[in-house]
Amino acid sequence: MNESVISVAELKQRLPRQVNHNTLKIILGYLELSNKIVVTTKGITWIHNPNENLQKAIEKGLEL
Repeated sequence: MNESVISVAELKQRLPRQVNHNTLKIILGYLELSNKIVVTTKGITWIHNPNENLQKAIEKGLEL
C-alpha cells in the first residue's frame, strides 16, 4: 500500500486506546469537509497544503 494512504483500522491501532470510535469518525468527517484529508476505499490520505504560493495560484486559476 502507498505510504501516504492509511486505513481506518491502521489509524485506530496507532492512536492511544482511549480514543473513542465515534469521536474518531467525527474528527475524520471534519477533516474531510475542511479539505484536509480525503477518504477513499483504499484509506485516508492527507491532502492539505498550506503553501501560500499554491493558494495564490489556485485563486488566480481558471476552473475548467
